[in-house]
Amino acid sequence: MRLANAKELLIGVCYRTPTSSVFGPGNDDLLNDLIQEIGSKHHVLMGDFNYPDIDWSLHSCLPTASKDCRAFLDCLDDNFLSQHVTVPTRKDSILDLIISNEPNTVDAVRNLGNFASSDHDILSFDINISVTESSARCRVLDYAKGDYISMRNELQTVDWNSILESLPVVECWKTFREIIDAVETKYIPTKSVSSSKTKKPVWMTHKALKSVKRKYRVYSKYNSRDHPACVAAAKKAKTDIKNAKRNFEYKLAQNIKKDKKSLFAYARSKSKVKTNVGPLVDTTGQAVTSNSEMAEECNKCFASTFTVEDVHHVPDADEVFHGTPEETFSDIEVNMEMIQAKLSKLRTDKAPGADGMSPWLLKEVQEFIVTPVYFLMRKSLDEGIVPDNWRTAYVSPIYKKGCRDQAGNYRPVSLTSQISKVIESLLRDAIVEHLERNTLIRDSQHGFRKGRSCLTNLLAFLDKVTESIDNGLCVDVIFLDFAKAFDKVPHQRLLRKLKAHGIQGKILKWISAWLTNRRQRVCLQGELSGWLDVTSGVPQGSVLGPVLFLIFINDLDSGIVNWILKFADDTKIYSCLRDQKDCDALQDDLDLLFTWSTEWQMQFNVDKCKVMHIGKKNPLYTYKMNSSKLEEVTTEKDLGVYISNDAKPSVHCQQIYLKANRMLGFVKRNIISRHPSILLNMYKSFVRPQVKYCSPAWSPHYQKDKELLERVQHRFTRMFRHLRQ
Repeated sequence: MRLANAKELLIGVCYRTPTSSVFGPGNDDLLNDLIQEIGSKHHVLMGDFNYPDIDWSLHSCLPTASKDCRAFLDCLDDNFLSQHVTVPTRKDSILDLIISNEPNTVDAVRNLGNFASSDHDILSFDINISVTESSARCRVLDYAKGDYISMRNELQTVDWNSILESLPVVECWKTFREIIDAVETKYIPTKSVSSSKTKKPVWMTHKALKSVKRKYRVYSKYNSRDHPACVAAAKKAKTDIKNAKRNFEYKLAQNIKKDKKSLFAYARSKSKVKTNVGPLVDTTGQAVTSNSEMAEECNKCFASTFTVEDVHHVPDADEVFHGTPEETFSDIEVNMEMIQAKLSKLRTDKAPGADGMSPWLLKEVQEFIVTPVYFLMRKSLDEGIVPDNWRTAYVSPIYKKGCRDQAGNYRPVSLTSQISKVIESLLRDAIVEHLERNTLIRDSQHGFRKGRSCLTNLLAFLDKVTESIDNGLCVDVIFLDFAKAFDKVPHQRLLRKLKAHGIQGKILKWISAWLTNRRQRVCLQGELSGWLDVTSGVPQGSVLGPVLFLIFINDLDSGIVNWILKFADDTKIYSCLRDQKDCDALQDDLDLLFTWSTEWQMQFNVDKCKVMHIGKKNPLYTYKMNSSKLEEVTTEKDLGVYISNDAKPSVHCQQIYLKANRMLGFVKRNIISRHPSILLNMYKSFVRPQVKYCSPAWSPHYQKDKELLERVQHRFTRMFRHLRQ
């Protein structure tokens, strides 16, 4: 834990005796009052609480729990606190707890075994806390103050036809960049920005800043904070600061439908938990702390997952699809209107790729760059050549889960050229139209398809499962997990499958060039790693990547006799069991899937593949993959919804309750205003979506589950002063 220059963190230790309730309710009431008192402060409270009747995996009390035990759990929920220990600390019970006001404050809780002089185990954990970074100023382009009128007037005089018509695509791209860079330098001013978190807050108004400065001047003059003038100045500054925050939050809330990102970024900026990458631990166990070193470590980790393709034994995809479809797709007809429509949809809040072209600038001058973009696309397709900048990416590490000191727990998201994305988008639309028109994508796939979603996948799955249960039959479900699926797609095998789907000619040649000789580097807090070659995969963050992945995994269910459903790489296979033959058939399908993964070099993460047995008379057949027994589970998270082997939604309701309650706590901690319209907008934007996600698939029918979810809404209404009881 780093505390140098850190924001204030209150650390407390508690011991509650096992016989605490024997001495009357007062002792436990004092504990709950203490938790209530520190609930709004940034804190970590740890110790032996001796509440064995709480199931922390479900965050609920056991039927044998006492009234005091239930009151303690309600106290944690009412104050939006998180409990982080999920492993037994004394025999089979979780007695020692770690409680914090922000869920991400505590990380990597580990049980180190028995303590020498106690029957309790030792717990180790990390504390994530934001620190004040040293100020580093740099100059950047201020696109908000650009002179776009003059820029448009100058670009309007450029004769793109005569300049670009005779040039090959590489020279065409170079000339286009030079012209755009020249007008950008000429008409976009620069501004000085600081990377320090001590810079002036975004909500700070001139009036509030003036009051704060006056407060410190009065302090210096009287050298005593108790002087009436100092008290008055402090009171005035506090009032102006609150008003400034309220007014700023009100403006953000009013514009939340158009710009949800700004409000979330504002609330997140007030968090006292660090959200940046690292520090990391390298492969030798040494700590890596500097941004440049961490960028290198992340890049090496991301590159280590790439597939080394066996190009000498590429399977024949035509055999899988029984020949190419009658209608082939080899070229695309594009006009100026289509290109301008794509340029107009560029998001100005997105970062530029390795070519440095800002989407803000491109969108502002869209009508004057349609012609060069058309030339670039047409020449690139005709020549089968893709400029280098379109094949390079700046990679941002995005934290997924697990220990923050492991580079493998971050997801690589690529920032690629905006012009390349426009061209990819046009190609993607044409490829999808070809696939749908010829019914080439199998019905089992629900990812990245129009009219399909996580919800349709879950509804199709649960419909079969509940129908089987209603008929008195059992169901076995196998949840499959690919290891780094998007990063491991082998390129030559992908091209074979594209051809088998009727994608040929110029389109196939362009995609081959787009995938070949790609490079990436990691960007971390302005520091860049070195370049590394990308030898496999479809870029995460690209436009064309998802549809290419769908084509690659499309034949996964070839030869499968049981039900199979996919959402991109998330795959599950399941079967209705009548006798032993059905279990054997499911095992045969599992063997067939493993054979497919071996031939096409897509590795299954066997340790994360799970089996769920559903039904009271289930034979509990043991399934294996590559001679390894698959883990049997009673609950599994599938596409964001917890599926239980009793087909009841109670576990999911409990998890959704916790998640929604955490988001409500996030709102309460970070939003100072209690204006009804602001609170309502915050609830609709951050809390309600947690409860409504895929709700038709798990809608609760038990009263206890309904009441549990309604508790979040009741806590929200208590945030309105005039609705408190």
